[in-house]
Amino acid sequence: MCGIVGIFDLSGKRTIPRELVARMNESQLHRGPDEGGFHFEPGVGLGHRRLSIIDLSTGQQPLYNEDGSVVIVYNGEIYNYRDLIPELSGLGHAFKTKSDTEVIVHAWEQWGEDCVRRFRGMFAFALWDRNRETLFLARDRLGVKPLYYARLRDGNLIFGSELKSMLVHPGFEREIEPRAVEDYFAYGYVPEPLTIFAQAMKLPPGCTLCVRRGMPFPEPREYWDVPFKLGPLLSPQAAQEELIERLREAVNVRLVAEVPLGAFLSGGVDSSAVVAMMAGCSSDPVNTCSISFGDPVFNEAA
Repeated sequence: MCGIVGIFDLSGKRTIPRELVARMNESQLHRGPDEGGFHFEPGVGLGHRRLSIIDLSTGQQPLYNEDGSVVIVYNGEIYNYRDLIPELSGLGHAFKTKSDTEVIVHAWEQWGEDCVRRFRGMFAFALWDRNRETLFLARDRLGVKPLYYARLRDGNLIFGSELKSMLVHPGFEREIEPRAVEDYFAYGYVPEPLTIFAQAMKLPPGCTLCVRRGMPFPEPREYWDVPFKLGPLLSPQAAQEELIERLREAVNVRLVAEVPLGAFLSGGVDSSAVVAMMAGCSSDPVNTCSISFGDPVFNEAA
């Protein structure tokens, strides 16, 4: 888990207050206690808090392309980044790190907005391209990683991994959104794209937001949705085998890390299945933890 924040001048190149971006970034310290970094240029300020998982030595953020014209702050993990590195290298891109973060930068240079279609992972990122004067925000297919944004009356766009980062900005209005309150009491949460604040929006899962300086503000663009088409009919035995194989492969790609991994075991079949797959993919015992509660209604310790 990492945290990202930023301020983007939608129409001009006003100076972005460094102290303000730093305070926005600090509000998310719990998301990335290992390191912090910033990028500033006229009209743009980006902040990042890092929890180190991959490429511990050279994966610091913000991270840049070869000439420094493209910069990214990113939260998440691209599981297929090792497959994309040789492909992008073969297309002429030079890598300075072995991180999945740099894969996103070069993928943007190569494929533009469609780069997200090549990623398999969980992510939320903000990428600034100076030559195109474009800020590109993106969120993974199922919305595992959060990303909030708001257009302020002063002509700036602000964004962050959590709403609390935007509350730091003095120009952010705290007016409550009545529809969000109704949704909260109906569903127990506020569905995208609304948030509890009228001025703030949540980028929906499987969507991007490509903002170009001086151009009309765009609507989020959906690049993926859950397919509901019927596949080939399978026998119960074949369906069982395919389910296990897909689960094993899905767990295996998530085991790429340069830090110790573990699993949280509840009393359900889902976490037990994940740990079973982890055990099958690794020669080492799987570290697990569980939580018990005094209330027997919620206690799954047994």
